[in-house]
Amino acid sequence: MRSVILRRTVLALGLVAASIVPTAAAEPDTILNVSYDIGRELYAAIDKAYSADVKAKTGKDLTVNQSHAGTSKQARAILEGLEADVVTFNQELDVQMLADKGGLVAKDWKAKFPNNASPYYSLPAFVVRSGNPKKVKNWNDLVREDVKVVFPNPKTSGNARYTYLAAYAFALKENGGDEAKADAFVKKLLSNVPVFDTGGRGSTTTFVERGIGDVLVTFEAETAAVKKEYGADKVDVVVPPVSLLAEFPVAVVDTVADRRGSRAIATDYLNYLYSPKGQEIIASFNNRVQDEKIMEANKDRFPEVELLTVDKVFGGWKKANETHFASGGKLDQAFVGR
Repeated sequence: MRSVILRRTVLALGLVAASIVPTAAAEPDTILNVSYDIGRELYAAIDKAYSADVKAKTGKDLTVNQSHAGTSKQARAILEGLEADVVTFNQELDVQMLADKGGLVAKDWKAKFPNNASPYYSLPAFVVRSGNPKKVKNWNDLVREDVKVVFPNPKTSGNARYTYLAAYAFALKENGGDEAKADAFVKKLLSNVPVFDTGGRGSTTTFVERGIGDVLVTFEAETAAVKKEYGADKVDVVVPPVSLLAEFPVAVVDTVADRRGSRAIATDYLNYLYSPKGQEIIASFNNRVQDEKIMEANKDRFPEVELLTVDKVFGGWKKANETHFASGGKLDQAFVGR
């Protein structure tokens, strides 16, 4: 009798345990892409095309919601609870922050997708007033006394960090690797910036709508968008002969995707960025893509540029962050007395 009771007790406990085992979440019909400030129009086009592709393949309705701001601000928001299924940022420091500080992204996130998880790339370039009255052609023009420059705050914007590093890399190249001269160059550049917005779109507004500054520095992709939106009679685009490779890394936010049951759709969404259709859309917004055939078809859109890299000039993003962007680093030193 005691053995029968024991078996019944064990069975009952097993049924109770089974009843409290969490079931896998049903795949949601929405995901959130948390992205960089000036990617709004690009991702609106991608999201529309991707949702249509999902509908055609599966018959299901899927909505991709968007959030856009400076990437450092976005990364902090995710660490504080913003439920992003995926991130599509404009430099790797802020993706790495999610891996290092919150464990929200896989440590090997760069190996999850091709090209170090960067489906496209760009470079810092210039927007000038129509006719280029200050005759701006290269980075050394940005430190002239008669030139005012507009770009976001490197502390909040990945876009601006590329600008800062591109200017520093140019100065190193021009001065035979002399760091003291490069330090002085970026200090002068920062002193020529009348206002620092938190993100690239804010700086575009400052330059075009508020009429502040002689040069707007932003991604090449954004320069074309600015000229298209505001008119060739108001602005011109100048692509400098030397600039810095700006990669656009992507990642699934694992903790959110697993909790929401969205991992499969989140992964498929990021893979879509590498597809021929996704690459065509990205290139149509003046981003340089990894697909060689699509780049060849759009070669007239993209001038030849000598692209320096963060890895070769600065020893990688980790070292660049420690040297330039960490508290008390070269960026803070350059801001002193500005």
